[in-house]
Amino acid sequence: MNSVQKVIIRDAQDWEREAVAEIMLESYQQYALDMPQDRWKEYRNSIRNSAYGNTPYARIVAELAGEIVGSVQLFLSSEAAYGKPEMGINSPIIRLLAVSPFARGLGIATLLIQEAARRSIQLGATTLNLHTSDMMASAVKLYEKLGFERAYETDTTNGETLVKGYRLDLPGSLLLQNVV
Repeated sequence: MNSVQKVIIRDAQDWEREAVAEIMLESYQQYALDMPQDRWKEYRNSIRNSAYGNTPYARIVAELAGEIVGSVQLFLSSEAAYGKPEMGINSPIIRLLAVSPFARGLGIATLLIQEAARRSIQLGATTLNLHTSDMMASAVKLYEKLGFERAYETDTTNGETLVKGYRLDLPGSLLLQNVV
């Protein structure tokens, strides 16, 4: 039995918000040196605050050996995810995918994305969206491997950073072949 089979994917409980915040911060800490200190501080605060906000449709976590080791947030639109209805995304969006550095390489990120995609289909959605930047090269590689394609029309900027839109067409997606 490999480690991935021991991973439990489930909804986060309200009382676990601090644990989710800690996993996200631990995961995103690697980008602290890639941005100006004031920008990192703002980003870190945004990440922490997202664990306590009530805008996600779902907060999904990965649990391994009784500990939360990963999380992702699922939103229903660009308005809910970013406060930007003008982006025109009216289908699910994942944000803040995070896996503890100590649990990477076990397929946890893929399991979290699969669960978000499964839930999106249950909601009647045909696409799943996300945004990322070049700074997150390993994440971009994973998204492309899982079948996400660039959605240039949903690109945005955050300061001087280009935030690239990606979209996964859910019907027939290879990502969901082994997901019930």
